Amino acid sequence: MSFEEFAAARLASLLRYAALLSGDREEARDIVQEVLARALVKWGRIGSVQDPYGYVRRMVTNEFLSLRRRRRVWTVPLGPEAVDGASAPRAPEHPEPDDELWRLLMRLPRQQRAVIVLRYYESLSDLEIAEVLGCRTGTVRSNASRALAALRIELDEPTTNERILS
Repeated sequence: MSFEEFAAARLASLLRYAALLSGDREEARDIVQEVLARALVKWGRIGSVQDPYGYVRRMVTNEFLSLRRRRRVWTVPLGPEAVDGASAPRAPEHPEPDDELWRLLMRLPRQQRAVIVLRYYESLSDLEIAEVLGCRTGTVRSNASRALAALRIELDEPTTNERILS
């Protein structure tokens, strides 16, 4: 398979994976673009491995995990008004449960978030996750346990409004 065929077939899944890791579509595009540029240069070697997608997925994971270590990028999130003008629809007053879960997931440390995404989105085993992250399976289980515990605590905690009313 040529690099062009690989990129055409796997671009969408790589972008979805990077977006789940980073929580930001623009950052996901940057990560995938950087990884694919490096993969193109090494395609002779990458294309000959048994699972090129797994190899490139690991490159995306490593890029995501090391992005903030290499350089600190300060961003200012733009609201709908700045992007689409004053007529843009506003966020709902009461977010959907999935929106809440998404916000909680984005609060997790990068390593824990990567483990959760690899386990539940990519459906990888602990051993496969350990290979992708370059760590031991015990570390994977520990990160998953901590992440799930943090999510459970946040989901079980009553909101500020519920505390005031009770």
